Parts: sequence; C-alpha cells; structure tokens
Amino acid sequence: MGDVLWTPPADVRERSRIGNYLRWLREHRGLDFADYDELWRWSVTDLDAFWRSIWDHFEVLAHTPPTATLTDRGMPGARWFPGATLNYAENVLRMPGRADDAPVVVAYGQTRAPATLTAAELREQVRRVAAGLRRLGVTAGDRVAAYAPNIPETYVLLLAASSLGAIFSSCAPEFGTRSVTDRWQQIEPKVLVAVDGYRYGEKPVDRRAEVAAIRAALPSLEHTVSIAYLDPAGDPATAPSAGAAGRTEAAPSAGGADRPKTLSWSELAADTDEPLTFTPVAFDHPLYVLYSSGTTGLPKPIVHGHGGILLEHLKMLALHHDLGPEDRFFWFTTTGWMMWNFLVSGPAVGATIVLFDGNPGHPDLGALWRLAGETGTTYFGTSAPFLLACRKAGLVPKETADLSALRGVGSTGAPLPAEGFTWVYETVGDDLQLQSLSGGTDVCTGFVGGVPLLAVHAGEIACRALGAKVEARSADGTPVVGELGELVITEPMPSMPVGFWNDADGIRYREAYFDLYPGVWRHGDWITINDRGGCVITGRSDATLNRGGVRIGTAEFYSVVEGLDEVVDSVVVHLEDAEGGAGELLLFVVLAEGLELDDALRKMICRELRTALSPRHVPDEIHQVRAVPRTLSAKKLEVPVKKILTGTPVDSAAARGALANPESLTAFATLAQTRHPRS
Repeated sequence: MGDVLWTPPADVRERSRIGNYLRWLREHRGLDFADYDELWRWSVTDLDAFWRSIWDHFEVLAHTPPTATLTDRGMPGARWFPGATLNYAENVLRMPGRADDAPVVVAYGQTRAPATLTAAELREQVRRVAAGLRRLGVTAGDRVAAYAPNIPETYVLLLAASSLGAIFSSCAPEFGTRSVTDRWQQIEPKVLVAVDGYRYGEKPVDRRAEVAAIRAALPSLEHTVSIAYLDPAGDPATAPSAGAAGRTEAAPSAGGADRPKTLSWSELAADTDEPLTFTPVAFDHPLYVLYSSGTTGLPKPIVHGHGGILLEHLKMLALHHDLGPEDRFFWFTTTGWMMWNFLVSGPAVGATIVLFDGNPGHPDLGALWRLAGETGTTYFGTSAPFLLACRKAGLVPKETADLSALRGVGSTGAPLPAEGFTWVYETVGDDLQLQSLSGGTDVCTGFVGGVPLLAVHAGEIACRALGAKVEARSADGTPVVGELGELVITEPMPSMPVGFWNDADGIRYREAYFDLYPGVWRHGDWITINDRGGCVITGRSDATLNRGGVRIGTAEFYSVVEGLDEVVDSVVVHLEDAEGGAGELLLFVVLAEGLELDDALRKMICRELRTALSPRHVPDEIHQVRAVPRTLSAKKLEVPVKKILTGTPVDSAAARGALANPESLTAFATLAQTRHPRS
C-alpha cells in the first residue's frame, strides 16, 4: 500500500483518549489488548461487553438503567439497551471538562459577525428555546423542522427540541422548495424555523419566497418562526416599526384559511422562569430524521435514535478523533449533510465546535485554513474534493495561516487518493494525523476511519472503526482480504437506523440494506481491506467500471483524470452491452477556463489512463461538459447520468431538486438524444 506519512508518537497511549480507555478496560474489566487489531476484534465479537464499556466509560447520564445491552443480535431488528431512558441533549449539554465561562460554540460566516457561546450561554439559550417550543405546544414525538444554515440558532433548536423528546429535521437553505417539501411532507412537522436568507460570499440570497412556498406545502405546520439572518432589521420583535406584539401576519395558506402568525426567533427565545429540564426517552426514541440524497425518487427518511447516536458519537469523537476539552473541532458542512449532526455532538466529549456558514472558496480557497488559524482549530474536517481542489490550486495552507494548533485533519465525502494525502503532509503540516473516513447518512458516522494508535499510509483509510464489523465480500458472498469486494457490516451497531419514517412493517428499510445478503448490511460501496486492516474505498458498487472482467472503482479513474492540470472535474460511466460485450466507456470532463477539448488532449487523457490503470479503461468517447452533476452534498451522480444516456427521461433519472446544479443534466440529455433519437 502507500508510503507511511505519519506514525503515532511513542507515548500515544499516555496522551490519547483511546489510551485512557485501554487503561480503563484493564482496571475495570480486566481486559488487556496488545494493539488496535486485538481491540477491534474484541469490539466486534463481544458486542455486549464493548458497547456496555462505552456506556460506562463515558458515564452516560440515564434516568433509568438498561435491563440488558443487546437482546437480539439479528439484523434488522437488533434491540439495544432495553429499559434505559435518557436524553441526548442532556448528555451533550453536560459538556465534560468545560467551565461555565469556557467557549463551547464559535461561529463564523459571511452573513454576520463572528459569535461565541460559552457553556453557560448555550445552556441558557437552549433553556429559553425549549420553553418557547413548549409554549407552542411541542411535546415528545412532534417534529420540529429547521430551514436554516450552520449557525448557533440551528444547533440550539436541535438541542431544545431533543430536550423535549421532539424530533428534529434540518434542510440547508440552499435546498430548493421541492427538495425541502419532498423531505418534510413525509414527516409532517408541527413547527418550522426558517431564515429569511443568507449571504454566499458577497452574494445575498433571499429565501422568503421559498419559505412561503414551503409553508403552503406543509398543512401540518402550526407555527413558523423566522430568523432575521440576512436582514437583522427585519426582525419584527426588534425593529422600531414593530407592533406591540412584535408579530407579522403570515400569508394565507393555499387553501385560503389563515395560517398561524409568524413568530420571530427572539420571541421564541424570550426570557422565562422555566428551568431547563430533559424528557427521559427510550434508547431508540427518535432524535432526528436524516435523508438519503433523493436523486432518484423521494429521499428516504432515516430515523436515528437518542441512545444510538449518543454512544456512536462518544466512541468516534473521543476514541477515534481524540477530541476532548482542549480541542476546537471544525468540519466544513451544511445542515443538509450528516456531518453537521456529527460535528455538533462535539460538546458531548468536551470539545468546542467551530461553525462556518458561507462559501468555502471566498474570497479564495485559503479562507477555511485562515479560519482554522484564527479560531485555534485543533481538528479540521472537510471533504476530499475540497482538499484536492486546494492541491490543484497550488495552495500551501501553512504559509497563509497559523496552523500551529492543528493536530488532526479529517476527510470524507469521497475517497481521498494518495496524492491528496501527500499534499496534506507537504503543505498543511507534517506532524498532524490525517484521517480519511467513510460511512454515511444511514448510520450518521464512519464505518472506517483513523485512530491515534495507527500509522497513516498514503491513499489508505487506517482501520475499521471500533464496533463496526466491516468486511469485503466477493461476488459469491464470501469474505475476502486484499481483493475488491462489497462493503458489508455483519454485526449490528447501535446507530443503525431506528427505521424509516412511515415504514411500520420495515419493508423499505430491509430493501435498502438487507436484500442482497439476508441478515447482513450491504452498504453499496466497493472496499478493499488489506491484511493489516487498512481500507481503500473505490466508489459506489452500483457505478463500478467492469470491462473484460477487470473491475475498478470510479475513484481510481478520477484520481488519474483529475490529476491532469487541464481537467477540473470529471464523471465516467460504463454502458454495458446487453449481448455481453465490452460495452461503452464514456468520459465527461470539465476543463480549466479557456480550454477546449481537442484530439491532442483526448490522446493525453487516454495515455494517462492506459498507463495508470489498464488499456481496458481507455474511454471509447470523451466529451467536454460545463459541469458534472452533483448532489447538494457534492457527490457525483454517476448512476443518473448513466440512466439518462441509456434513454431514461431526465426527470425520471434524477430529482432536480436534489442537485446542486440541475442545469448540468441538460448536456447529457442532449447527447442521449443524438445517441438514441426518438421517432
């Protein structure tokens, strides 16, 4: 595998949280593990002992204790910690190791000035907003929806709703009306909290029309709360022209009847004598609903529970990312991506979280690195495409920002190739730990990632996460090592979904993960696991290239093509031959500004692919496009492109509202028309 780029310090067990956990296991459980591999094998074999140790080691606050750890090991249907009652928000707001006056939320953005919340201020805001929700009639099981960006109010709302046992759901405000209503019509929220707009770079984006359309499409709504984010003077409760009640009339609903009046955020968070209390809920009580990308059909509403998310995030944030009270934890994300939910669990392990809302490339790609320096960020999380874009731009972050506090970099969202690893160590810092991880919205965590105990190899994910029984399976279903296979999970994890919303019999849930291998979770990625436990993800298994018996993931293809200075972005699809032939391999490239695709550039691309991969992976055709279709969380849409090119109408192949750039589909539809002209 790749070169070793970082090795753990000799005293890693004395300095890391996982080292502390190993000492705890020895003292309290009589267990001693020589290395990470031994610890991982125990964690996926003795599930009861491992997950109970996480509960006990982190001293989970519970109102009633569990009667068992795991009552049924089968999947789906595994039942964790029966009898326990607890509350996610209570455990997060405990903020171990944080004094009341210590910063716990640091928020930056392009819409308003930076802000900081101390531990005491965060608890106070949650207390007020929880009381405000209670005044609106919100109780356990009600849904509270946020059409809001990565700002303190959204975080406060999540904690306030979950403190009541209500169920939270967020959509980033760049989501269009259809994308939002496709999600929220399924869960029927009672309360909507929405911003009036936001600033992306220097561009103001007004969302009031979208909010009105969303309200009209959600008859379940009883209350709307407006955050005057883009235009603070528009807050009816604080503007000089506001009436005594400080409220504005809402537009009539589509049906003509008056909808309830809109409250301002300051009204929702008005002062009150009500104490901050936490409703005890069952371990699997719904905490929030996340959604699949929804690129084909309605997004799947994935329900996550209080206890499963709490335990999983305690494990990952502390033991894998090594976060604690001395840390400032940043991940570039929007509220429409599960990494936001992962980030905001940071205070549960004592870490301060750094929030950012805006354009990460404004005024240039150095912006987030400068933010890291200014905030003293110790762990900087982002996406693989962002790191590769910085590399392609020739950025040297350590020369443009003070990154002396930085000791960890996280990468997810797509596979990070070896050259991305090398760039981080050459230009960001040579003594930090780079952790590439992969998981998903489905579990709101990573299955595979890094850990302080293991070295970093270029292009390789260091390990399978504790408690995650990850295997690679060959076409006949047998586990393989050192070979490409389907990523499967063969033992249950507490953060696997409680279920899908409105799927009482569990049929949609089973179809999503357990159809191919009954009783085994199939995730839909290709993975290679080497003999030391390191992992390489090579793309979605439904988008794999397979010509003449040579199977290769798309990630390797993109690494070669996008390594060329001339290519900004690309997407590749393999159109199989119904007769069993080699089929057609089509490559689409976005070129650097001012460049046009010509025969010389086509030949260069083909030469690079032939040399780096194989002659079978030289494309039959290369086309220039203006943009590659991507989801709102920046994932490439290989499968919808493939469907369009084989004659599926655009609107059937992809839900435009789930795309960041729906106009990008036009070029593929045009090409499909020339390839498959309709009579």
